[in-house]
Amino acid sequence: MREFVHVSKARHIDSYRIWLQFNDGTEGEVDLENELYGKVFEPLRSVEYFESFEIVGHTLSWRNGADFSPEFLKENLDSNKTRMATA
Repeated sequence: MREFVHVSKARHIDSYRIWLQFNDGTEGEVDLENELYGKVFEPLRSVEYFESFEIVGHTLSWRNGADFSPEFLKENLDSNKTRMATA
């Protein structure tokens, strides 16, 4: 059976960059600066608010209800700063 992707750990790096680790051991950095468009993401343009995320429901979430799917986050990891799980 295939396991669903979810964020297991996350930490703010700087600006709109976050280091993520997923349940399969994959880890890396994602830059979300260019993804902050639309009404729900407006508050996240403040770096202070952006860095206030929590892991809720297996992904990053903010107090205003904004979130990104874990699949989207994993697909957008910086390929130069990603480490895949070793089986």
